[in-house]
Amino acid sequence: TMKLQREIFYHQFGNQPRAPKPFHRRKTYLCYQLKPHEGPIKPPVCLQNKKKRHAEIRFIDNIRALLRLDRSQRFEITCYLTWSPCPTCAAELAVFVQDHPHIRLRLFASRLYFHWRWKHQEGLKLLHKSGIPVAVMRLREFEDCWSNFVDSQGEPFQPWNKLAQYSESITRRKLRKQSLLGHVDGTVSKASNS
Repeated sequence: TMKLQREIFYHQFGNQPRAPKPFHRRKTYLCYQLKPHEGPIKPPVCLQNKKKRHAEIRFIDNIRALLRLDRSQRFEITCYLTWSPCPTCAAELAVFVQDHPHIRLRLFASRLYFHWRWKHQEGLKLLHKSGIPVAVMRLREFEDCWSNFVDSQGEPFQPWNKLAQYSESITRRKLRKQSLLGHVDGTVSKASNS
C-alpha cells in the first residue's frame, strides 16, 4: 500500500475546525499497522472510503483476510483516522473485536464525526463499552502517523498553527459528550494526553 502524500496528510488529518484553503471536502482516511506480539510488524496500510465502503469496513475486511492465516497469534493494531467512526462502523468494529479477542485495537481520531448527533454519540459509547479506546490525536500521534504513513521524503512533521489548542478543544468536546452519556473514563483522557 502506498504512503500518503504530504499535502493529503496535512489537509485530511488537519484538526482545524474549518478546512484550510483550498476548500476541498475532507475525506475519511484510516492508517493502521498490525503488530504481532511475536514476529515482524506488518507494513503500514492507508485506506479511504471507496465505492460506498467506509474505510473502517475496508480495514475490517483486510484484517479478517490476514487473520485467517493465524488466529492463535495475538495482535495490537493502532489506527489513525481523520474522523471518528460513524455509528454503523462503530457497531462493526465492536463486533469485529468481540469476534477476535486476540486483537487489541486502539483508535486515534483527528476530528469527531457529527459529534452533536445522538447516534454518533451512541457509536462512541459502544466503542468504549467494547474495549476500543478512541482518543483524540495530539502532537505525538500526528508525528507518529507522519513518520509511519506519509511519504515525507525525509522532511519532519510541521505542526500547524494551534494544533495543540484544537486537540484540547476536541478532547473537551469528547469528554463532555461522554459525561452526558454517563461513561467518562479517565484512561481515555490520559491515553490522549500521552
